[in-house]
Amino acid sequence: MVLYYISEPNEYLAITGAGIESVRITKKAIVPPWQKVQKISITPFDFSLSLQAMTIEKLQFLLPAVFTIGPDDNLEALQKYAVLLTESSGSAKEAKSSGRNHVQDIVKGIIEGETRVIVSGMTMEEIFKERQVFKQKVIESVQVELSQFGLRIYNANVKELQDTPGSEYFAFLSRKAHEGALNQAKIDVAEARMKGAIGEKQKQGRTTQEVSKIDAETAVLETQRKGEKATAEAQLATKQTELDMGIQLAKIKAKRQAESRDAELQKDVESKRAETELERLRASEVTRSKVARESAQQSTDAAYYTAVKTSDGALYKQKLEADANLYRQTKEAEAAFFRQTKEAEAAFFTKKKEAEGLSATAEAYGHLAKVLGGPQGLMQYLMLQNNTYEKLALANARAINGLQPKITVWDTNSGGAGSAGGDPSAPIRNLFQSLPPLFSTINEQTGICPPSWMAQMPGQVAESSENPRALALVNSTAAEGSGRAKAK
Repeated sequence: MVLYYISEPNEYLAITGAGIESVRITKKAIVPPWQKVQKISITPFDFSLSLQAMTIEKLQFLLPAVFTIGPDDNLEALQKYAVLLTESSGSAKEAKSSGRNHVQDIVKGIIEGETRVIVSGMTMEEIFKERQVFKQKVIESVQVELSQFGLRIYNANVKELQDTPGSEYFAFLSRKAHEGALNQAKIDVAEARMKGAIGEKQKQGRTTQEVSKIDAETAVLETQRKGEKATAEAQLATKQTELDMGIQLAKIKAKRQAESRDAELQKDVESKRAETELERLRASEVTRSKVARESAQQSTDAAYYTAVKTSDGALYKQKLEADANLYRQTKEAEAAFFRQTKEAEAAFFTKKKEAEGLSATAEAYGHLAKVLGGPQGLMQYLMLQNNTYEKLALANARAINGLQPKITVWDTNSGGAGSAGGDPSAPIRNLFQSLPPLFSTINEQTGICPPSWMAQMPGQVAESSENPRALALVNSTAAEGSGRAKAK
């Protein structure tokens, strides 16, 4: 049966079963038969314990403390709490009580272990003087361990330290503090009495000093007040004199102002009278001028009306002419547009037909290439059809026309193959026989002359070496011929 569960404000629903990987925490849910639901209370509970610990000085004592602990109110912590600490029993109440006891056992073990570790590294004096630091260390250490179970410390209260059975450490400290307080009280009483006697005498002397001081200050103040009174009376007399003089000056000034005002009013009366006469004369002149102006205005209005009508007629005529010109130009533009449109359509039709012709020609060339064995055969066919070979031959002939090349042919094998085989000096003789025509050909085609010693006998070379001018001329000729050969 499918049931709908709703948790209390201080509870969550922990749902397990098919379709849930671990545990699903929620406030309300519809639970099918193949899933199980359990309620988890997040209400904190108080946990009291009296821990027996030992300081670094090997002093044992009892540490009573009260911790307020409960599940942390976030989904991750509640999942840890539901997985690790919840137990199921016969009834919900029994399961809650059993789970609470189980949690208390775990918390007790964690608190005892962490507190003993912290106390073992502190002295008894540090625990007393730094009670708040000690408490914070215990809370932080215990919270780190409780976080893995999804628990949170809401509050921790460390009570007064107590002696273990058989130990009187704190009792002796209490007696020491009591005796010290009693002795300090006696010292404080004696010191208070001494301060009272000294203070009484100091107050009496200070009273006498203050009375004398007040009398002296009173005399000084009385003298100052008398001087201030005389100064004030002198200032009052001076002020009274200044006020009397001001009153007299004000009276004279008022009289002069009245006389001046009377003269101004008399002047205004005369001015008004003159202005009245002037306005009377001006009115008569203005009337005559107004009549003349209205007559002139009527004449001007008539001329203006005539000019306006003449301008309106000219404007209407120009408007008609402009409308006629606009109509004519519009029709001409429409005719030109129609003509250009038709020409463009004709040109487009022509180009379209040319493109179709080229496309048909290209298609025909394609079929022809297949018949002739490929593009190479088609190209040879087209060259034959267009007389390309004749044109190339004619162009080559025109290119070499007028060159007049010089061709020299010589044969050094005059004896034939039989004589060459019988004469061992035939190769050398053939070589020297080929030199004169070779030098002659080089001279005719390049203009380079061979050195004279190459065409002379050794005796003739010696004779020419005796003549320095002839030798220099030969060397220069040879150098010039070599330079021309390199340039070529």
